[in-house]
Amino acid sequence: MKLSGWGRFPSVDCMVHAPRDEGDLVARVVAGEAIARGNGRAYGDSALSAANTVSMRHFDHMLGFDPASGQLVAEAGVLLADIIAAFLPRGWFPAVTPGTRFVTVGGIIAADVHGKNHHRDGSLADFIDWIDLLGADGTIRRCSRTEHADLFEWTIGGMGLTGIIMRAAMRLRPVETGWIRQTMIPAANLDAALAAFEAAEAATYSVAWVDCLASGSAVGRSLVMLGEHASVAELGPKEADDRFAMRAKSPKRMPIDAPAFMLNRLSVGAFNRLYHAKGKASRGASLVGWQPYFYPLDAILEWNRIYGKRGFMQFQTVLPPDRSRAGLAALLEATAKSGSGSFLAVLKRMGPGRGGISFPMDGHTLTLDFPVRPDTLALMERLDSIALDHGGRFYLAKDARMSAATLARSDPRMADFSVYRATGAPGRFGSAQSQRLDL
Repeated sequence: MKLSGWGRFPSVDCMVHAPRDEGDLVARVVAGEAIARGNGRAYGDSALSAANTVSMRHFDHMLGFDPASGQLVAEAGVLLADIIAAFLPRGWFPAVTPGTRFVTVGGIIAADVHGKNHHRDGSLADFIDWIDLLGADGTIRRCSRTEHADLFEWTIGGMGLTGIIMRAAMRLRPVETGWIRQTMIPAANLDAALAAFEAAEAATYSVAWVDCLASGSAVGRSLVMLGEHASVAELGPKEADDRFAMRAKSPKRMPIDAPAFMLNRLSVGAFNRLYHAKGKASRGASLVGWQPYFYPLDAILEWNRIYGKRGFMQFQTVLPPDRSRAGLAALLEATAKSGSGSFLAVLKRMGPGRGGISFPMDGHTLTLDFPVRPDTLALMERLDSIALDHGGRFYLAKDARMSAATLARSDPRMADFSVYRATGAPGRFGSAQSQRLDL
């Protein structure tokens, strides 16, 4: 069947298997080179294999929970949305979450997701206690920081290329409510946004929406949003009546693929100006539910159709702190000059990185979306070059078109990863992405 990632580009003819039990899964994996697929929310081709794509969605059971430590044991196909639905009303929330809850446990481990709190709490890896990993030899190995430690490190963030994640133990965070105390800070330009991040280093969560078409003295015009989990004492009567903010509006659905002509400099520019003006009007502190704060795009099912039937690509880089200001300015200026603006342009402060090939490192990360067109493909090549010139690296969970040469230049760890895959990891695993990037 034809499969793609969330960006709907590229599309690959895949042989897909959906095993329902462990024996069937082992048989599929030992049959030949495979890649696991969760809920299909990686943006590009990292969960696609023409010969052997293995769907993990039938492995969707939560197996145990320790209320003393917050440790949850869950199979790889469990959705983050289901974890929240089950445990937030009990006072627990994911310690680290990406920008959507419609992702699987296996997927978020393979991508080593980071959230709005990376500068404070690190990535998901810091909250994983162990992983059960199926190798191509049919053996399931318990991997942790003390057992098969090398395999543990390469698997978290390893994009499924070291084995099939069967189940894992991850720790949740205790919370009193489902409400977030948000502080909105309008920033007139990039310098103001970066200053707001630095002034808010103690904030648990921080993120900025960026007007990527702003230019000149306004380049990097942003809305910086800080967040803290609200206590019961901070809730008003309305919020206290729905302590865990579970009564969200039903999501809307994007019913059609938007016509290509709808995404242009004028439409995106108008949206960005209105969005920034609305944010400025709501500056200061307010209480917002966990869904609009962490997962605003989840309010529109199939929002990827906004970019049309040809799909879209996401560019995400992280730049080291001593070079990020110049690099971010160059990236935003190139984007604004092209006129290929993005509705979704996100800036975050990152903390120190970790081992393996996990994406985050100390600095700032910028994320931009572009519809698939010849001009935007050329623009993204230009953005790659700017990021490389400023010491940047790229997020494989978002990649759909990067070259092997670009990846190798950006991240020397990839050479060690390829050697480990060839000599140390237990088996044959590969995706369309790993083939394209020579991993």
